[in-house]
Amino acid sequence: MGHEVVEKNIGLMALFIVLVISVGGLVEIVPLFFIKSTTEPVDGLKPYTALQLEGRDIYIREGCYVCHSQMIRPFRAETERYGHYSVAGEFVYDHPFQWGSKRTGPDLARVGGRYSDEWHRVHLINARDVVPESNMPGFPWLATDLVDETGTAAKMSAMQTLGVPYSDAEIAAAADAVKGKTEMDAMIAYLQVLGTSIKSGR
Repeated sequence: MGHEVVEKNIGLMALFIVLVISVGGLVEIVPLFFIKSTTEPVDGLKPYTALQLEGRDIYIREGCYVCHSQMIRPFRAETERYGHYSVAGEFVYDHPFQWGSKRTGPDLARVGGRYSDEWHRVHLINARDVVPESNMPGFPWLATDLVDETGTAAKMSAMQTLGVPYSDAEIAAAADAVKGKTEMDAMIAYLQVLGTSIKSGR
């Protein structure tokens, strides 16, 4: 009888559906906050430097995440191409993380140290100069636009409140660390650190 009441009352059914999904979601998600492998940084992981943090923000601003993911799944086809699969402990200082799901371009989770700074510079200005088949747009303005150092300390301070272990001294020195640097310098600094906390094995 009760089953028929629920089936005939769309509002009551919607309420029960939301309740079931909520409980299921809590059972799946809440334990992740208490598992060390998902909440503690991997050995060797360091917070982004001031310049790398600015580079990450430029990466987000330019929409790089629209075409590039930063998460290698534990499948042979991916680990052979990109390197060690991604683990949660690599991303505990990322707010927000840049996992993504779109791969118009290659995954960048292990791009750090794979190419020289000069290669990245040429590639970001005009990708086809180093990868003829690439359809990536150019970002030549990064080579001339300077990083705005006035907001760097505030960004690092915000990250500190989210649990990123920046010291007060690092925050105080942030503006000087990026002053006079181009956005290209910042972007390359960010790309060169991606995935370097775990050896790729390649």
